[in-house]
Amino acid sequence: MKAKRKVLTEEAIDKTVVAQAEDNSCWEKPVRVRKAKSTSLALPSALAARASFFARLHREANLEEWIKRVIQERVDIEEAAFAGFKRELVGRHFR
Repeated sequence: MKAKRKVLTEEAIDKTVVAQAEDNSCWEKPVRVRKAKSTSLALPSALAARASFFARLHREANLEEWIKRVIQERVDIEEAAFAGFKRELVGRHFR
């Protein structure tokens, strides 16, 4: 039989973090993050024309901004679906 994990409240987590904030032995090595280089994306001309139509329809200032917004919305949807799937798998595993 597996032991249940203790679920900490947000307040309990905050207290632990504050208590350990100055103790370097409680922390992992710092992670260095570099800004990613800008990426170009080639679109087939027919797709670019269709996207341009919808960018104008949505009154976006330019095609690039509309494409960024659409991609961000899609990534948000995918992340939410993935998180839900993970929760479902974990729920099945601990039943």
